[in-house]
Amino acid sequence: MPDIAVSTGLLAAARQVASPNCDERPPGNGPELVVIHGISLPPGEYGGPWIDRLFTNALPAAAHPYFATMHHLVVSSHALIARDGCITQYVPFHCRAWHAGRSHWRGRGNCNDFSVGIELEGSDDEAYDERQYQALAGLLLALQQAYPLLADGWIAGHSDIAPGRKTDPGPAFDWKRLERDLRAGGARFRREVLA
Repeated sequence: MPDIAVSTGLLAAARQVASPNCDERPPGNGPELVVIHGISLPPGEYGGPWIDRLFTNALPAAAHPYFATMHHLVVSSHALIARDGCITQYVPFHCRAWHAGRSHWRGRGNCNDFSVGIELEGSDDEAYDERQYQALAGLLLALQQAYPLLADGWIAGHSDIAPGRKTDPGPAFDWKRLERDLRAGGARFRREVLA
């Protein structure tokens, strides 16, 4: 299981790429929800430097036609799990990453204030890799052990907190598999799907 240093909010086993797109959480808001995202840049393509570039405000608009529509975005996530299961961390877990956008969860808005965002390199309609599920379960277990409010096990997809606006991680993501993996490792899993 990965180790998180609570004092720094950093995952020891992760490649670290610091994003400037983060800030302090509002007073009284610790991480209590994990939001699972799916991302590929360009869409449907994996590997390359583009996700790092997006989260560090260095995505070149001319490198791909799709980038011209999004290079101006100022966004981040706490971590990315690549197709091979390797983890890159962009924002310390105790800080606020800018991953959720307009969002609501259990009657609360602004999910960035109280959530951890984890990106999976993938797309809505292509199966995620076995190594990603293994890395995700290990990371979630480490988060639940490091942050008391996350020990409740609340996990949502981006589509759950921004229905109608976001679809990721998509129907290809196996929620039942994640639940089995977490429970087998002694972690909790709670998910509330919005109708």
